Amino acid sequence: MTLNALHPIFYPSAIAIVGASADPTKRGFRAIQKLLEDAFEGAIYPVNPRETEILGLRAYASLAQIPGPVDLALVCTPAKTLPGVIAQCGAKGVKGAVVLAGGFAEAGAEGRLLEDLMVAEARKHGVRIVGPNTSGIFNTHAKCNIVGFSHLQPGGVGLLSQSGNMALSLVTEAQANGYVGLSTYVGIGNESDIRFHEYLEYFREDANTSVVIAYVEGMKEGRRFLDAVRRFARQKPLVIYKSGRTSAGRSSAQSHTGALAGDYAVSEGVLRQAGAILARKSDEILSLAEALSLLEPLASRRVAVLADGGGHATIAADALTEHGLALAPLSEQTKRALAAILPTSAALANPVDVAGGTDADPAVFGECVRILLQDAEVDGLLITGLFGGYGVRFSSTLTPIELETSDRIAQLHREHGKPVLVHSLYGSLYADLRPPPLARIRAAGIPVYDSLERAVRCLQALAEFGEARRRPLLKDAGAVRRARRFEEVLAICKAEGRTVVLEHEARQALEDAGVEMLAPAIVAATADAAVAAFKSLGGVPVALKIVSRDVIHKTDAGGVKLSLGDEAAVRTAFAEIMENAKRYAREHLDRQPDIAGALVTPMAPKGGVEVIVGVVRDPSYGPVLMFGLGGVLVEVLKDVVFRSLPLAEEDARSMLAEIRAAQILDGVRGAPSTDKDALVRLMLGISELCSAFPEIAELDLNPVLAYPKGVGILDARILLDALPSHRP
Repeated sequence: MTLNALHPIFYPSAIAIVGASADPTKRGFRAIQKLLEDAFEGAIYPVNPRETEILGLRAYASLAQIPGPVDLALVCTPAKTLPGVIAQCGAKGVKGAVVLAGGFAEAGAEGRLLEDLMVAEARKHGVRIVGPNTSGIFNTHAKCNIVGFSHLQPGGVGLLSQSGNMALSLVTEAQANGYVGLSTYVGIGNESDIRFHEYLEYFREDANTSVVIAYVEGMKEGRRFLDAVRRFARQKPLVIYKSGRTSAGRSSAQSHTGALAGDYAVSEGVLRQAGAILARKSDEILSLAEALSLLEPLASRRVAVLADGGGHATIAADALTEHGLALAPLSEQTKRALAAILPTSAALANPVDVAGGTDADPAVFGECVRILLQDAEVDGLLITGLFGGYGVRFSSTLTPIELETSDRIAQLHREHGKPVLVHSLYGSLYADLRPPPLARIRAAGIPVYDSLERAVRCLQALAEFGEARRRPLLKDAGAVRRARRFEEVLAICKAEGRTVVLEHEARQALEDAGVEMLAPAIVAATADAAVAAFKSLGGVPVALKIVSRDVIHKTDAGGVKLSLGDEAAVRTAFAEIMENAKRYAREHLDRQPDIAGALVTPMAPKGGVEVIVGVVRDPSYGPVLMFGLGGVLVEVLKDVVFRSLPLAEEDARSMLAEIRAAQILDGVRGAPSTDKDALVRLMLGISELCSAFPEIAELDLNPVLAYPKGVGILDARILLDALPSHRP
């Protein structure tokens, strides 16, 4: 079997501690001490020219003097020494170096230059760098702990973190839990050499890792990370906590799409699209990873609830619904079987409330679990209430029965292969405070929670992971078609030195991409031409819009006139639009505006739901498509979602369902539903266009009117990346 290229770093046979120290307060001492305490089975080589021995180990004056091969170097020396130290690592044949020091790119231009020099030495000699500015790494299965965390329990949870404190928090929580074991931890640091996606590939191939937690602030190659997430999520679950959710986005963006594309909003959409499970709260991260590591993914979103009280049954039903899960409809056979063992006061429809039927005999829980898991409509089960604490609440004589019931439930879970979770009032996060029955069932592989909401959130994660594994891979479409007419538009823009594609040109591009345009549009350079266009369109009411490279937000500039029903109105509106555009230019530009004329187009049919479709080039993830409610309030309501391009049909349909106002698309108060198929075709056409033309920096269709049949694009805006021939 071919091992991952990073394997020698995380499973080293020999470690050199460069900057080793005899001072117990120094990292170069504590790392050696920890390796010895954990009985690291490989060789440990302290490197310090001023010491002969540290903690009973011979110290070497340099890496070159070490007698044997070295896989990994922990570098504890100051930043300024790193280019030289990495060169020495290369000469020695060291595979990887963990660089603790700060003072590199995060510290400014001088530090960035130093980091570049260090990476250049690493590339020259084939040394891979973890960090710099990292807290270190550990691998419990290799007994390699050069972070210094204590009492690590080996297990299957891998950690990737850009925060040392966040990693420590998760390690401490795992210790309190008592059951969650860890595999490998990586402090990402500056990501100067080894990138996020490379670590993820290592974890995907590591047999000792079953689930990965990633704390992400930002990344240098987001597009490659998304590709790695797609591959990873088909084999193992990935829980990501993305910080920075209050980012205001890029203030320099010139379109609605650009203004709305804040870091977190984009990250949330594209990471979920790739198959990651996003933790929304820091205190749910480990719980999600625990459930995903123990349980099978849900085959559907249909869940049964088994409760011993009406309050918890109702709360569970609310929480399941709020998290997008469904209460499984129980078969009549299931209800009859439950009725045979529960009191007449029991609620037999999902959620099932035993109504005191387990107070004297908790073993009834086990029989209820058997009946529910046998139902073909049930794909997961949540037990909520007092279970595990009957011996505490009522009588200690019930504890042995609960212990047997725990074993029974665990056995049923294994037999049916459907996820079972337990929420208990006695399910403390701290393992040593849990009653024996709950400790027994958790040891058997069923997670226990003291928060009902957290238990439901874990069920939602199991559903999302199941859907990610079932999602078809994106088909390789090969070379995307570059439409000839838009190639001509790009050539004109380049020759004229403009990055703004005029609206009539944008419409041409959309037509070439297969987007259905509801109505024709004619560019009129003069008032007479506008009147002629009005006549040619049949004399129906029209809209006039300014066509200018210098006026992007037409409404703000007074460049739009609507519902013009006669020749005089068209002529007057044309003159007003021209004057408004010139006044706007005087206020915002230091030159006369470049005006091509006015676009004359029939007024859109009344009705329809205003939506927005747009594309922006995210600096990390590349091109992303946005969909949401449109119109003038789009930047206030911000009811939008994002996906990375290229877009699959499933992605487009999921976006329609994900906005908060999704019900509006289905029709409210007797209104007909919108043509979702037409919206999907529009989104896929935009995806193809922007995938074919990376020159498109931003695309904005707002508003788009979604009708019961078809869609109407009322405004189209395309901005290009700056080209070398553009004038200042």
